[in-house]
Amino acid sequence: MADVFLSPSTQEYNEYYDGGGNEEYYMNIITDELIPYLEAMGISYGRNDPAGTFVDSIRKSNSGDYALHLALHSNASPPQSAGKTRGVQVYYYPYSTKGRRAAEIFAEKLREIYPLPEKVKTVPTTSLGEIVRTKAPAVLIELAYHDNPDDAEWIRDNINETAQLLALGTKEILETENE
Repeated sequence: MADVFLSPSTQEYNEYYDGGGNEEYYMNIITDELIPYLEAMGISYGRNDPAGTFVDSIRKSNSGDYALHLALHSNASPPQSAGKTRGVQVYYYPYSTKGRRAAEIFAEKLREIYPLPEKVKTVPTTSLGEIVRTKAPAVLIELAYHDNPDDAEWIRDNINETAQLLALGTKEILETENE
């Protein structure tokens, strides 16, 4: 049994505010940094194909026996408020006790490093495919707004710290599962 399925964004078309990279690029860098921490903690993992789609990611996750599905994204505001919104959203399926607990743990960890901890929220949803269509309890984290200069720079400046906290959160979630 693998412990966690890692699903960094495959959305290369979501450019950062200054054109200096995109959502897929940065979420895959965070995932690359996350993996050694997971390995050091003895946590096994599967991973999506960056060249695939989110449907491919769901299919690959569902083909394994994972205790957690972790999707990493960055967010963007609607055009009328582009560049003005900040925050982190941790999405989960409202009818999944395990998904909700995982979202709470990840949000708690991210509040430790996000500069506006009051803007780190857990959000129930029934509309995101990676939340509702995966077998494993799932969390989709929108790690700040890539159209906001402050948030985009925060993502870039905190890659390793984010990876460390995601690893610690994953470990806590999996330990809770095994109690």
